[in-house]
Amino acid sequence: MNVVLGVSGGIAAYKACILLRLIKESGHDVTVIPTAAALNFVGEATWEALSGRPVASGVFTDVSQVKHVRLGREADLVVVAPATADLLARAAHGRADDLLTSTLLTATCPVVFAPAMHTEMWEHAATRANVAVLRERGVHVVEPDSGRLTGADTGPGRLPEPESLFALLKGFLSASPARDLVGRKVVVSAGGTREPLDPVRFIGNHSSGRQGIAIAAAAAARGADVTLIAAHIDAALPAGVRVERVSTTAELYDATLKAAAEADAAVLAAAPADFTPKEPSDRKLKRKGDLELSLSSTPDIAAAVGRAKRPGQVLVVFAAETHDGPEHARAKRAAKNADLVVLNDVSGGAVFGSTENSVTIFDERGEVDALAHTSKESVADAIWDAVSAALA
Repeated sequence: MNVVLGVSGGIAAYKACILLRLIKESGHDVTVIPTAAALNFVGEATWEALSGRPVASGVFTDVSQVKHVRLGREADLVVVAPATADLLARAAHGRADDLLTSTLLTATCPVVFAPAMHTEMWEHAATRANVAVLRERGVHVVEPDSGRLTGADTGPGRLPEPESLFALLKGFLSASPARDLVGRKVVVSAGGTREPLDPVRFIGNHSSGRQGIAIAAAAAARGADVTLIAAHIDAALPAGVRVERVSTTAELYDATLKAAAEADAAVLAAAPADFTPKEPSDRKLKRKGDLELSLSSTPDIAAAVGRAKRPGQVLVVFAAETHDGPEHARAKRAAKNADLVVLNDVSGGAVFGSTENSVTIFDERGEVDALAHTSKESVADAIWDAVSAALA
């Protein structure tokens, strides 16, 4: 594929060098179009060395090739990373005052913006309005990460790490990218909850959250507006999703019901603890012989979402089992008022923290798909294939 990588003038331009290499190493041709401001951060020589192609930022370079029209027409994907507040404003208002904005006006392929700026700029009403305009036009604008910015500042506005951005772009770089979730709001839960015994100990489980993260990343790549509710996880968060962190099952319950109320689809891949201590200690428990615990049941998140489900909304629940198998999964789908149930065999704990999973997906008619020893990314795509069909 022919990829245009636009780079605007922000300190995060250095991350685009790594993103460029990842795209190149996956077998795609990349033409870099930096703005004049971007060249103050990373020079032409770096972009040309990494891309193997000449670099220009103005429309009067190599005029006979009519680059300001040709590059956009020939591109299979345009990615702008980082996209500054200025670049977003110029793109939203149809400016064509350099080679990058001219290319954006002539591109008929998918366009992805990865914003990076200070928090105040990202949250300013003008920037939010420009982002809304671009999204209404079908442009994919990635939600920035929260974290360390330039200097000592922290907050939302950080460019996601290149590896996370590349994982998001894989959906656009495939031979026939699925963009069947454009305009859809989805919520995904991931990770294991922790129920405190005292200030330092908790009841939990072995869930790494990797499957839920793969599901959220796949939904973002297919164009969805994604909210990821993350309990304890052992993997990097995906780019392009809105993240809400929780700890206990009660917190997961509240966050999931609130997000699901406005979602077209909810995929409940988190592993909530089924029991919580009735009276957790506010001080560290001392070792004095045996300890007896009194536990109470935690709220049933899947059942609550199922009861509140709207017509046309799709609910996917997981059944992590060690021995019950398909019969229990089918019963759980019906009991929770879910459209799909994903059965995964967790006997021996082999899937926890692994990059692979083995699942069977059931709908009301029976088995939809069975995947054995495949990547969690492939499982995620199979789930969204079934969800997309149900939404349609």
